[in-house]
Amino acid sequence: MTTEQADAPLEERLAAAMAALPARIDQAILPWAERTPGAPALAEADRSWSYGELARQVALLRDWLRGQGIRPGDRVMVVAENSIAQAALVLAVLAAEAWSVVVNARLSAREIDAIRDHSGARRLLYTVAASPDARAHAERHGAELLDLHGLGALALGPLAPKVVPEPPAADPARQVAVLLYTSGTTGAPKGVMLSHRNILFVATTARVMRRLRPEDRLYGVLPVAHIVGFATVLVATLLAGGSVHLAPRFQPEAALATLERQRITRFLGVPAMFQRIREHCALKGVARLDLPQLRLLSASGAPLDLDLKEGTERLFGLPLNNGYGITECSPTIAMTPMDRPRRDDSVGEPIPGVELRLLGPGRRPVLPGEVGEIHVRSPGLMQGYYRAPELTAAAIDAEGWFNTGDLARMEGGALWIVGRSKELIIRSGFNVYPPEVEAVLNAHPDVTLSAVVGRRVPGNEEVVAFVQLRPGAGVTPGDLARFAAGNLAPYKRPAEIRVLDALPTNPTGKILKQELAQQAGATS
Repeated sequence: MTTEQADAPLEERLAAAMAALPARIDQAILPWAERTPGAPALAEADRSWSYGELARQVALLRDWLRGQGIRPGDRVMVVAENSIAQAALVLAVLAAEAWSVVVNARLSAREIDAIRDHSGARRLLYTVAASPDARAHAERHGAELLDLHGLGALALGPLAPKVVPEPPAADPARQVAVLLYTSGTTGAPKGVMLSHRNILFVATTARVMRRLRPEDRLYGVLPVAHIVGFATVLVATLLAGGSVHLAPRFQPEAALATLERQRITRFLGVPAMFQRIREHCALKGVARLDLPQLRLLSASGAPLDLDLKEGTERLFGLPLNNGYGITECSPTIAMTPMDRPRRDDSVGEPIPGVELRLLGPGRRPVLPGEVGEIHVRSPGLMQGYYRAPELTAAAIDAEGWFNTGDLARMEGGALWIVGRSKELIIRSGFNVYPPEVEAVLNAHPDVTLSAVVGRRVPGNEEVVAFVQLRPGAGVTPGDLARFAAGNLAPYKRPAEIRVLDALPTNPTGKILKQELAQQAGATS
């Protein structure tokens, strides 16, 4: 791996970095393990690993996985929260030439089991020492507790003997590395297949555009089980020879303590995190933070309004850069250049290598300043949806253009996201699809109909549910909230459930969600 000249034009630096890419994600750590084996690679609350230690552990875990029946092309599900154990397991799965199905342990039992069944996982691994939720899933599945290779307590699920491995790709660059799940607009699991090169393209672009260096220390609180935390935090940092301080969950006070004590230089978060830090500092009477080592703040994963951006910039004394992406594009589509911060709420410019066009009705290209649906062609574009060729064909046309379903306008080369053509709700950076929440609520015996909408709050969105009950039902909103909590991850659970005598519909019986969204925004 070569280091491009820092003062060279961006195009030259990117070209040099792309030419030096390894074939696989797990190989990104090897040059640093040889060159600077004692340099820090991963850290968490009570320990850290150097690049030399990380490379040794990944090799040991790779061989152990093979001994546990893992073959090239098998899907291996890692149920975890951010931790050294999680990162090492994911890299080891890739080193074994299997597919890593990275899953947030905070998902409900229903969600975990649906992903397990759809992916056809050969084995499940659970980071039980680092995550109480992972331990609960392991116990429910009857997994075997192990103390493995210095990782601490892990659990290994039973072997699925009838699973058939996927054949290797003819082009090694298109070999699937990770399978990330989103429930999609149907409410059913939808697996996004991302290749090693998909991820490495975006991670390398982020590394070069953000000028990541070996001395950089990133705060890894964005979930590694989601694409931004995986590609632009973990993989990008390892490519640069820097270190990631992994934190399983976000709390404002703990985050600020980590930024100071660990001398963090880069903090990538979702707008809700910055909003909570602002609220925490306001309660403590802190108007300005003293973090001289911090060099970059970046927000993604949800709309960033100007009030939050400007308030965060005053608090940290740094620009809050914005960006835009989607899981299917690994994820980055546009970002604000580090050396050209913006004072508006644009998400920046399309990154080099990404083609973007905005189309109106009839697939007509829109004029500058007009709103259109975002279509993208990118080296980061997924290999498709797993076991769903019809969904893939509906999303990617014959010329390779992917329809994001998001609406935007382009002015002066910069992109502004103005809405979503789908009913997606983005809660704390996580995607929430109303049909999935509605399906859970509708499963309650006292619910005849439900509709879910989003409600904007400072720096975030909330999930609001409206339900219509069967006649004579005595169930309360609190009862329904507890029912939903047993079947949905915390970020998908409604912040408010309102019971209506009847949901508003049009003459054809379609629920008028726009009317409900207006009600949700009004004071209840």
